[in-house]
This record gives sequence, structure tokens and C-alpha cells, in this order.
Amino acid sequence: HACTLHWTDNDGQVRVGELMLLDMGVEGHELYTADVTRTYPINGTFTPPQREVYDLVYRSQEAALAQCKPGASFLDPHNAAMKVLAEGLEALGIIESAAEVLDEQDKRYSRWTLHGVSHMLGIDVHDCAEARAEMYREGTLQAGYVITVEPGLYFQPDDLLVPEDLRGIGVRIEDDVLITDTGYV
Repeated sequence: HACTLHWTDNDGQVRVGELMLLDMGVEGHELYTADVTRTYPINGTFTPPQREVYDLVYRSQEAALAQCKPGASFLDPHNAAMKVLAEGLEALGIIESAAEVLDEQDKRYSRWTLHGVSHMLGIDVHDCAEARAEMYREGTLQAGYVITVEPGLYFQPDDLLVPEDLRGIGVRIEDDVLITDTGYV
């Protein structure tokens, strides 16, 4: 069920040849939280299409992490990841033009990305519900902020816009990042 954002039933068959997406939020005794996601092949080996999607998501996370520094716009990591994902979707033949779908008026790539790349992290796993826009999505990253960096691609099993060998593949890689005076940890 890797293509279902936040699968909550934790049931279903685990089949060789498929992926398992584990989204794990934890809370420590001090009440601070962590939120990490990993995607694994059930049998320990990615199929070539799974590896291609995984590597694309990994490259998008690296691009997002490069934007994690004080003074950067909160949306810079998201935008960097989306650029890599859109270019990857073009290379996979799913879209015709990365530049076209990245336009603010288009955003067709969101059909396969499903969510933003970052959210605040702190006393709550999604420590952003009450955040002021100017301190959050419209703000800049500052030393001491903790955010997630979690790009993903999700190709639904019945999506006819996606080549058949990619259908049913869902990959997200999520790490927690502390913004420092010089970059991130």
C-alpha cells in the first residue's frame, strides 16, 4: 500500500516483488518528535523500475537538502525536489515537459507527488497547524528550525498515464533536519 498516503490499517498482503513504505513518527520522553520514512523491497532487491524510481526520489531529496540553510525560503527545498522529480518524470516519458508542469498554473506533477516536501517538526509530528504563514510556508529557514525533508513519488496501480511497469510503485524517503548557522544536520 505504498501508494496510499498514510495507510493506517497496517494490513494487506506482503508480496515478493513489491515495496514496503514505512512512515514512522515517534515521540521521546521529553515530548519532542521524529518522523522518518524508508521504502524497502520486500525481498531485499529492487526491480529495475523500482530502483529507477527510488534513485529519482533520492536525487530529489539530495537537491532539497542542499537548500536547507538559514535564510533560504521555507519552500526552497520543496521547489528543488519538485524540479528534480519533474525532470525525472520527463525522462521516464510520463510528462512531455518538466518546465511546463513546474509552472505555478500547471503543477501536473502533483498527481504523482501527493504532498509537500517539508513540514515543521517539534512537539508534534506536524508542528505546523497553528504556525503563522510568515513563520512557516511564507517564511525563511532559521538556525534552530527542525523540518522534515520527504520527497516521494506514487504511481497508483490503475494510473493509465504511467507505463505499466511503474504502476503500483510508491517511494518516499524522509529525514529530519536541524537548520544550523551554516547549513543543516
